[in-house]
Amino acid sequence: MFCGIVAGEVPAFRVTDEPDGVAFLDTRPVFKGHVLVVPRTHLVTLADLPPASLAGYFGLVRRIAVAVESGLGAGGTFVAMNNRVSQSVPHLHTHVVPRTKGDGLRGFFWPRTRYADDAEAASYADRIHTALAG
Repeated sequence: MFCGIVAGEVPAFRVTDEPDGVAFLDTRPVFKGHVLVVPRTHLVTLADLPPASLAGYFGLVRRIAVAVESGLGAGGTFVAMNNRVSQSVPHLHTHVVPRTKGDGLRGFFWPRTRYADDAEAASYADRIHTALAG
């Protein structure tokens, strides 16, 4: 599925598409503005990411985390990655979740929500994209 998003064959609310990876909204976000960052190449786990790609990929993750905070006015972010266990899609991906004080997120229990419609999802992707570019 993520390979299809990278290839442009599967629709997604893209935040950015760069040589080091693609970032798009999670369709079942913990909080609205929850972004997934994936490498362009199909890799399953972090161990599969070539050492030469670490700086580019995690540089993109870092930039997305900053953009989520500034673009959404979040108090911070939760950045996480599962490797095999609890990895719902077998493609390396990093979650960047906007956080606010008192948001109710505790430990690793991730309640999920939905966007009201495609327009709302697109507005979140656009706000993060604008902050990323700024």
